[in-house]
Amino acid sequence: MDRRGQKLKFAAVAVVVGLALTGFSTSRGHGSRHSGGGGGGCSSSSQNHDSSSSSSGGSSGSTYHDYDDDDDYSDDTYGDGGSSSTSTAQQDATVELIDCATPSEPYATVEVTNPNATGGYFTVTVDFLDAGSGRVEERSTDEYVAGNDTATVQVDLSAPGVAAKVDHCDPEPYAPAN
Repeated sequence: MDRRGQKLKFAAVAVVVGLALTGFSTSRGHGSRHSGGGGGGCSSSSQNHDSSSSSSGGSSGSTYHDYDDDDDYSDDTYGDGGSSSTSTAQQDATVELIDCATPSEPYATVEVTNPNATGGYFTVTVDFLDAGSGRVEERSTDEYVAGNDTATVQVDLSAPGVAAKVDHCDPEPYAPAN
């Protein structure tokens, strides 16, 4: 290989190593999310980018936050994208059958228990079965249940006449949160 090619390779390697050692990172297409002071492409939020430094690492007027560091964790690392947000998926509610449908009451009555600290809507599903355990209908309803509470929920049949075919009910044991 000629000397000129070797010099170019060496220069390219030196630039990459120099950038890596200084903590420089390229933009990952996040747009401009920085507020306040600059940032200069450095990925380390411990660096002081404010021209008036103090021993605490910044000045009272600086609102710089290096969001790029927060993105260094992959979405699968913590399951929530590394977000510090407090919104988490709610656990499913538990469902217990109280009464099945009858011709005089064409609906099933179930108790839905929300194990979460916050209230939410849950989808309750009940299978209405005939004497041979064949499905007459499967019906669902969305119901709000307060946090750490139990609610009595009515799951209606599509029509009152269908209740005459129902022998017993089989609710799904868990109602997913909406």
